Amino acid sequence: MSEKTKITIIEDDQDLVEFIQNFLQRRDFLVTTANDGRRGLEVIREEKPDLVILDIMMPDMDGIEVLNELKKSKDTKNIPVVMLTAKDTQPDRIRALELGAYEYIAKPLDTHMLLRQINNVLSKRKEGLI
Repeated sequence: MSEKTKITIIEDDQDLVEFIQNFLQRRDFLVTTANDGRRGLEVIREEKPDLVILDIMMPDMDGIEVLNELKKSKDTKNIPVVMLTAKDTQPDRIRALELGAYEYIAKPLDTHMLLRQINNVLSKRKEGLI
């Protein structure tokens, strides 16, 4: 029996978290969540997910800070991160990608786009390209 793919969602909009979580669980992903950046880092260190979905605009510790922390740590630097954010400006996109995000998806959420990006990243990771 194969293990389920683990995804951690770090997002402060609880309705959106529940929506994405339900969407992904129906597709057989194991999903953990956090509503802020600091808790998100704790969850990632505990759960060691296969992929992280990360918002940028959050209170206390924003997604860019979380991404930076993930990429600095040898234990988490290889976990792919998909940014999901309302900040859809070119500088925000470039900054996140330069810091190591693999994909950048603008809100409002297109679930099919999200699933396609998740599958692309996981496929690349499985092939050793990430």
